[in-house]
Amino acid sequence: MKAVDTNLVVRLVTWDDPEQAARARRQFEEGPLWLSKTVLLETEWVLRYSYQLDRERILAAFWKLLGYRPLHVEDRESVLRAVSWYADGLDLADALHLASSPEADSFLTFDGRLAKRAAELEIRPPVQRL
Repeated sequence: MKAVDTNLVVRLVTWDDPEQAARARRQFEEGPLWLSKTVLLETEWVLRYSYQLDRERILAAFWKLLGYRPLHVEDRESVLRAVSWYADGLDLADALHLASSPEADSFLTFDGRLAKRAAELEIRPPVQRL
């Protein structure tokens, strides 16, 4: 199994370099591949900041990517939960932090916006603003 870097995923989503995108697509066709949570997180950041893609386009790309059967995703259950919370308006980094903390009694933060949105979504562990 081969692990993929952020730039392969970005090429597939943006197709900004057709030659590299075609090479990336071949790797995905040959599979199986490994996707780490950190690559997913960096991909969202690159697509949002460097490519100015909106949440809906990023989500569409993520759902397609995560639905690709030969792709093995690190902690798939937590990643799927985090992407769902991202779809509900949480920042992806915050969503991954929360989804990766299932054994915690609470999640401590100074971020009032995160605490408010997490409470609205009834996310567990509960977010506690300090």
